[in-house]
Amino acid sequence: MRPPPAEADARADYRGTLRDSGSPLEKATLSALDEVQQVLTLRLTGTDRFQAGNEPSRFGRLFGGQLVAQAISAAAGTITGFAPHSIHASFLRPGQPTAPLDITVDRTRDGRTMSIRQVTVQQDGRTLLTATVSFDANPEIADDATVAVAAPAPETLPLLQHWAQQAPPELAGPASTWIDRPAPLEMRIAEAPIFLGGAQAPGQRAHWMRLPRAIDGGPQEHAVLLAYASDYLLVDTAVRAHPHRVGYGTHMGLTLDHSIWLHRPVRFDQWHLYTQQTVGGGGDRALVHGTIVDVSGRHVASTAQEVLIRPRPAPGSEGS
Repeated sequence: MRPPPAEADARADYRGTLRDSGSPLEKATLSALDEVQQVLTLRLTGTDRFQAGNEPSRFGRLFGGQLVAQAISAAAGTITGFAPHSIHASFLRPGQPTAPLDITVDRTRDGRTMSIRQVTVQQDGRTLLTATVSFDANPEIADDATVAVAAPAPETLPLLQHWAQQAPPELAGPASTWIDRPAPLEMRIAEAPIFLGGAQAPGQRAHWMRLPRAIDGGPQEHAVLLAYASDYLLVDTAVRAHPHRVGYGTHMGLTLDHSIWLHRPVRFDQWHLYTQQTVGGGGDRALVHGTIVDVSGRHVASTAQEVLIRPRPAPGSEGS
């Protein structure tokens, strides 16, 4: 593992945690969280219809985690007394951060203990995402079983921004985005992701994540923000474990679908360890599984995502 830089970049001081550094990075990350909370506050436009804004562009297109979180928020806006326990989302086409989103909810089923909603997210009349969101009464359970957290303590690991600062010259432009417009999370990881110059390797990879400050929201807001964060680094995990030599300069990775199962209430302003592993694939597709445990070792959520990895089209040609 490469050590963190000896001297902090002029744009940010990466020592300590985001919560006590008072750095430009801390301020930018807190601002990003404010923005995400704003775009997850939907505007009611009709019966079971909502409109929402977008985060500022970080990837040149809408982040899938934002769409997943907004789908859960919209579905939750049509039901009371139940908590989300799963979402299965399909990404149909990319969206742009410059136009608002129109979200429609279909009340598929309402039962005594479980309810299901179908959600469609559109932009300019084009469907970006369809999702099934399931809710249940979420009864209290006396399951305090924990698993051993097989990872170094989060504060001993570099921030994602350490790796961004050390990215090779050919990746410096995209890497700077993670410093100038950071994700609304504190993420700590023992190795550089592939998109920041890391090496391909088989096996699982884990990172710690949490919100950069405490939030006043209830369990549902914490669940929605965890769902948002669950989309980070899964494509990179698929690229990391690809059986052939691939990279972001020669290949593109796209998310086809994303599923989350929420096993218990979470407090996402505390540390969670997200372990990801590519478990199979065929053709250009790879399936990545994820397990999220809290700092005490309680298994709080599971994820699955199918990723498409294809060579980039030659300049002037059209990709399929």
